[in-house]
Amino acid sequence: MENLVTIDSLTKVYDNRNIAVNNISLTIPKGKIIGLLGPNGSGKTTLIKMINGLLCPNHGSIRILDHEPGPETKKHIAYLPDRTYLENSKKIYELIDFFADFYEDFQKEKAYAMLKSLNIEADVKLKTLSKGTKEKVQLILVMSRNADLYILDEPIAGVDPAARDYILKTIITNYNPEASILLSTHLISDIETILDEVIFIRYGQILLHCSVDDIRSAQGKSVDAYFREVFAC
Repeated sequence: MENLVTIDSLTKVYDNRNIAVNNISLTIPKGKIIGLLGPNGSGKTTLIKMINGLLCPNHGSIRILDHEPGPETKKHIAYLPDRTYLENSKKIYELIDFFADFYEDFQKEKAYAMLKSLNIEADVKLKTLSKGTKEKVQLILVMSRNADLYILDEPIAGVDPAARDYILKTIITNYNPEASILLSTHLISDIETILDEVIFIRYGQILLHCSVDDIRSAQGKSVDAYFREVFAC
């Protein structure tokens, strides 16, 4: 199976006391939904930012479809950060137009269809929406791209259970099945039913990378239960 991302001996050091990512080697294949799981401060967001070219590693390499992170790889990655970055003063249709101008693979019809399914008007300003609805709009913009890799950093944090259900449904029904999703979260029980693989990370190091089925068959428990066992140590 062809890999979308190949990471070799990747390290990011902020200072002598803060090694955020410590000598990670990792591959992300095509056609998988992968959970990047670990407690706060484990290195998840730093790893994600390096894959997106927002941070530079101190050591090691990242290859995305045989390119280093940069302008070329932004064509292949749709990224949902853990914090809203959209301009509150913009109307939703203006944000859609901006994404359509910026990304060749953006599908406006899909974006408007998802807005309609939620009864969200495209001519309202973002600042008038609730936090949960803003999260949905941001996710709609990301999932309306026809990307090779979707990276979603805490997409269901801070929203109510009904909004979580919608977000997860949107994720699994609106991405290219030949693409992959890297989904970072600490709400494991909410997302484990959609996962193919999991990566456990702590103190900037990979503890485990395997299929969800392997965990269930070898450990006889859910991913959430096994995660709690591993990180209780």
